[in-house]
Amino acid sequence: MGKKAEIKRLREKVKRLKRALVAAADHTHVVAPLAPKGGFPDLPVIEGVQFSAIEAGIKYQGRLDVMLAEMAPGTSIAGVFTRSSTRAAPVLDCQDKIGSNANEKAAFVVNAGNANAFTGSNGLDTVTAITSAVAKRLNMPENRVYSASTGVIGELLPHDRITNKLDELAAGLSPEKIQPAANAIRTTDTFAKGAGATVKVDGKPVHIAGIAKGSGMIAPDMATMLVFIFTDAKIDQPVLQDMLTDLTGQTLNNITVDSDTSTSDTLLLAATGASGVDIDAGNSAFTQALHDVMLDLAQQVVRDGEGATKFVTVKVTGALSDSEAKTHALSVANSPLVKTAVAGEDPNWGRVVMAIGKSGASADRDLLSISFGDVLVAEKGWVSPDYREEDGADYMKGDDLSISVDLGLGDGKASVWTCDLTHAYIQINADYRS
Repeated sequence: MGKKAEIKRLREKVKRLKRALVAAADHTHVVAPLAPKGGFPDLPVIEGVQFSAIEAGIKYQGRLDVMLAEMAPGTSIAGVFTRSSTRAAPVLDCQDKIGSNANEKAAFVVNAGNANAFTGSNGLDTVTAITSAVAKRLNMPENRVYSASTGVIGELLPHDRITNKLDELAAGLSPEKIQPAANAIRTTDTFAKGAGATVKVDGKPVHIAGIAKGSGMIAPDMATMLVFIFTDAKIDQPVLQDMLTDLTGQTLNNITVDSDTSTSDTLLLAATGASGVDIDAGNSAFTQALHDVMLDLAQQVVRDGEGATKFVTVKVTGALSDSEAKTHALSVANSPLVKTAVAGEDPNWGRVVMAIGKSGASADRDLLSISFGDVLVAEKGWVSPDYREEDGADYMKGDDLSISVDLGLGDGKASVWTCDLTHAYIQINADYRS
């Protein structure tokens, strides 16, 4: 690479890092550079669901921080939650309520700024205060009110700031307010995340719309931070639960920003049945549409990774099994050395070799092949004879990157999505509580 080209590359890198640092300094107002173009998408209205969002001042001032979703009677609800041993009180409460009477109305109430986690018995008391107040205000059983919280861990949630505003929340309910709801669940997110789909089943339209929050503390052991998905399909709860659990393993469970699993991961899926279209476990069209919505939300979380400037797909093939392939892929995706090399646009394939070797899954050094995009950089335990460093360096300048590893052992495969690790990630998290 010539001197002028190298100077140009370094200037571009400095500009990108400056943008990330600016976003870190005021990450609620500066949109991440990897955000989807065009802003929040136009999502289909889901009959049988209404949304509302308010400013309660739980932590943030001058921004929405509480959302309410009310679902019609007959709504089936499925959920998948963090397996963290230090699960937050709202997670434990939601787990107990999954499968409750679908003949009654239901509601989701969600706050940002305080996770209501690691607060002892006060946590469940707070959940009960909120869910019982919502149940009374909306005239539904308390066991049909699901709550979720995200934000700082270890501080008491001032739940009266929510319960005192229930009249305002209830008065604001509208089928059209899913975007304000998406904004209200953000913490360090730089943009509201939404995805939707419309699919024909037996000639009739069925709609899906989902929102998510997540930017840091992302290494899901179920789903990701907070995700709420709604459909007007008619699906029995056991079928809905199986479908959600299976698709989670293909989408939301395959992302990582920083290798840290949250105490508060909550994924709830509501099927109102308002379309009148019955969906069974074998309906491939609906299942694929739901998969696509979940994958879209998952990848938006990675694109909003704290301080991220690169979106990275890690593909592993040739493993002894799919599970071993995923183990390898996560090892690469979570490696700070790999992630910082990506941030520095350094095609350091040796760090990929290191990450494969430490994963604990089966590998044979002399069978490994590694590619950055279409550039084959290593094969058979050594650098490829056709590899040129300038080709690798040129590829790493892109915003959307792919790291592929073939183990040469079997048919197992997996894909995981991650981002780079920049100085901005440190800045965001060093002063998160201040």
